[in-house]
Amino acid sequence: MKYIVLVLLLFTSSITLGQEEIEKTEKKPDSLSVLKKTKPLNPIEKKRNDTVGLTIRDYKMITFARDTTYLDTTLTIQKEYTYNYLRKDDFELMSFANIGEVYNSLGVDLERVNIYPSLGAMAKDQKYLEKEQIVYYNVPTPMTELFFKTTLEQGQLLDANLAFNTSRRLNFSIGYIGHRSLGKYNSNQIQSGNFTITTNYVSKNSRYALRAHIAAQNILSQENGGLIDKELQFESGDPDYINRPRVDVRFDNADNKILGKRYYLDHIYKLIRKQLDSTRTEKTSLSIGHVFDYETKYYQFIQSPNDTIFGDAILSEVNDKAYLKTFYNEVNAQFYNRTLGKLTGSVNIYNYDYFFNSQFITEEGVVIPNRLNGTEIAIGGKYEKRIRGFDFNANFNYNLSGSLTGNLLDASASYTINKGNILKFSLHTSTRLPNFNYLLYQSEYLNYNWDNSGVFEKERVSSLMGELNSSTWGKVMLKYSNLDNYSYFASDIDTAIEEGMEQAFIKPLQEAKGVSYLKVKYEKEFKVGMFALNNTVMYQNVTQDNQVLNLPQFVTRNTLYFSSDVFKKAMYLQTGITFKYFTSYNMNAYNPILGEFYVQNKEELGGYPLLDFFINARIKQTRIYLKAEHFNSSFSGYNYYAAPNYPYRDFVIRFGLVWNFFS
Repeated sequence: MKYIVLVLLLFTSSITLGQEEIEKTEKKPDSLSVLKKTKPLNPIEKKRNDTVGLTIRDYKMITFARDTTYLDTTLTIQKEYTYNYLRKDDFELMSFANIGEVYNSLGVDLERVNIYPSLGAMAKDQKYLEKEQIVYYNVPTPMTELFFKTTLEQGQLLDANLAFNTSRRLNFSIGYIGHRSLGKYNSNQIQSGNFTITTNYVSKNSRYALRAHIAAQNILSQENGGLIDKELQFESGDPDYINRPRVDVRFDNADNKILGKRYYLDHIYKLIRKQLDSTRTEKTSLSIGHVFDYETKYYQFIQSPNDTIFGDAILSEVNDKAYLKTFYNEVNAQFYNRTLGKLTGSVNIYNYDYFFNSQFITEEGVVIPNRLNGTEIAIGGKYEKRIRGFDFNANFNYNLSGSLTGNLLDASASYTINKGNILKFSLHTSTRLPNFNYLLYQSEYLNYNWDNSGVFEKERVSSLMGELNSSTWGKVMLKYSNLDNYSYFASDIDTAIEEGMEQAFIKPLQEAKGVSYLKVKYEKEFKVGMFALNNTVMYQNVTQDNQVLNLPQFVTRNTLYFSSDVFKKAMYLQTGITFKYFTSYNMNAYNPILGEFYVQNKEELGGYPLLDFFINARIKQTRIYLKAEHFNSSFSGYNYYAAPNYPYRDFVIRFGLVWNFFS
């Protein structure tokens, strides 16, 4: 939380009457007005004239893929779905009891964005912002966005971001996400902090462009191991245990933590830049670029004293810590021609160092090393071209030297049939080793020490997707994926063991036989007057010889809501009920030592409804949210688990807002 004071001080400079000025000019053309000046203007008049004619569309955001969008202050049902801890639609996720704890998967996307393995602890990694999630800004005047939402006990969620510029060509942003929630159950406190600084620059002649960011992030969680006597204290609905601190948990002496720092730079210079005679549209250009990315990250598990649920330990105090340092450099060249399209070629060098503080020697004398490091060299290419109604995109990477990865290919083609119908096809294929914690791990717990760096083979993912986005028929997506050498965590003991002791034998495994995965997702909204019914339905089917990829066959979310202007159009109101349901299946179980989910095939969970009631409102640039989450918990049965021994949250009322300031 040490960065929040700096951020709040910066916000105070942007909270002015500019918000009202932007609102009044929102209906004007999306451009800066050109004013005729008859005499020199004083500083106050100059500042006022510089902002005349600005609209919301002038406040632009640039993604990692260089897609540009503008600030959206509307209130829609999609905003309701993304108003959460992750700030994204969590339709395919199932949250644990506390806000920001971990999320189980109701659906998966197997395509890889990065060709190199990550540190691991993926269950704890949901709020860790990767470089692909950082947004850059181009704003005409300072803009502040303040996101606030209550949590459960003794904490809040605050996401504050200030974007500003020193000139039209040089933009900055400073952001901080602070979160803390004590939780309803014992030893369940979660807290996190994400501090980011970004810059975005384009030279006066548009030949040189730069974007960069610094990110410092940490996620700290108390771990309680789940419920002990869940049948008596949770599922029975006994009034004595509705006060959740009375429910017994496995332990109260464990924590895990993720901490990371990243420095990223991406800049490009145009050697050749030819424009059309009558416009500023480029006809041909040739550019060279450089990308630099340095990141340090560690995952830590602490427990004192150790617990027999995880087996025997070397020391009574457990302090496991895995480090990963990466250094990425890329040199690229880009050729653009209005007729031929955009072609990019690159060469990159990736240095990695994954390590623990000491070696481990087993009782049999086998030495488990404490380090995996090396250098990878790869080439890559991208191609983009638009031909009439068709958009073509392709991206490939091929490894020349090193053992972590093999190749990656993404290709897509979309066709605009007409104004309301877009058809898209995409192909993905990639090979790489699983994350580092599958390959090498060390712990004070004896059974959590392994070296698979010379044993595990590269995972292969191939997928084909088709998508139709129609304003009349809705959005339908069909995806088929095939996996080879699929890696997962599971108990490697086939014989019967004492209940609750399976976590003492968790190991990383690979499935020798192929796994096929089919996913069909349909989204459609029906409107009648001021009422609407928004539907999202997903069907999944997994073909496998062994149960290694467990997912529900059917997931649905349906929202019936009412929308209207009220108080002489001073407020826009939206209220309704959301129903979510997924069929029962063998839910993955959670392991706090690794911060990972593991496959279990003994207990089916799911098959229960989740009902939320919400009232949202918009006043100018302010969106206000009020929600009664899971209000059916007290009368639909206490069987709502997010993983074995880990329940979903009880009924709770939460509120918050998203507020934009302009100056």
